[in-house]
Amino acid sequence: MKKGSKSITILMADDDQDDCLLVKEAFSEKSFENDLRFVADGEDLMDYLYRRGKFAEPDSAPRPGLILLDLNMPRKDGREALKEIKSNRDFRHIPIIILTTSHEQDDIIRSYRVGANSFVTKPVSFEDLLNLVENLGRYWLEIVELPREKANA
Repeated sequence: MKKGSKSITILMADDDQDDCLLVKEAFSEKSFENDLRFVADGEDLMDYLYRRGKFAEPDSAPRPGLILLDLNMPRKDGREALKEIKSNRDFRHIPIIILTTSHEQDDIIRSYRVGANSFVTKPVSFEDLLNLVENLGRYWLEIVELPREKANA
């Protein structure tokens, strides 16, 4: 883990397995060795947070300290998941970074209006992804103070 970075679970909700793999590689290359977990859509994201189904065992779903959320996913998209998370008093404090291919002003405005903490368009090149991960990691894992969960949360 990078010196000064916080040890948190980062949960990425994205249906593109290539994007998930690239983000995992970028975090590793930038020495952010946080517990990085992945779900494929908004339904799995909510099951993870509520510890339902395949995520029923607490060890299989540690509470994330940060969520990376794609907007365009099957079953339940990121817009719906964001709204549900931010309307739940047990989850609304979890910072959510929208990480998507969308450039739409409507998506940006709606995401912030519902409670997204950041909106970032996915970079095209791996080099740009490395820069993004370094900047996000520096800010979210080294600079800001994140809420701590109670041991039984």
